[in-house]
Amino acid sequence: MAAIAGGGALVALAACTDFNRQNQTMPTVDDGAAFFAQNCAACHGADGRGTGAAAGDLATAPVNLTTLSRQNGGTFPAARALSYIYGDPENGHLARVMPQFGAEMAEDLVPVEIDGVLTPTPRELAGLLVYLEAVQE
Repeated sequence: MAAIAGGGALVALAACTDFNRQNQTMPTVDDGAAFFAQNCAACHGADGRGTGAAAGDLATAPVNLTTLSRQNGGTFPAARALSYIYGDPENGHLARVMPQFGAEMAEDLVPVEIDGVLTPTPRELAGLLVYLEAVQE
């Protein structure tokens, strides 16, 4: 349900965004890996399996990010992942330990296909999605 709510907000944003004025160069797996290393590896581990140096200090163990597709019937759950990373209203920052990514990201958007809809997505998070999909087991 949260993915639907988060996805709905992103679709609404899509209607208000003019991609023609923005840099359309899509982020690569390497871009996503760099973002992951800087922002996610401390908890999720360099390999994304939830075994980062800070994982032991958390009340809730970090998710193994390499099994998201397996847990979703073999399909990478891009909408759910994006919703959780960038503002799941039912699992807000204070309730979920993960850092809340700032509004400054919203100034550099790229169109990412989420459930068949081109969705304006912060460039850094679009790269992260590409990377996470690439590391699925």
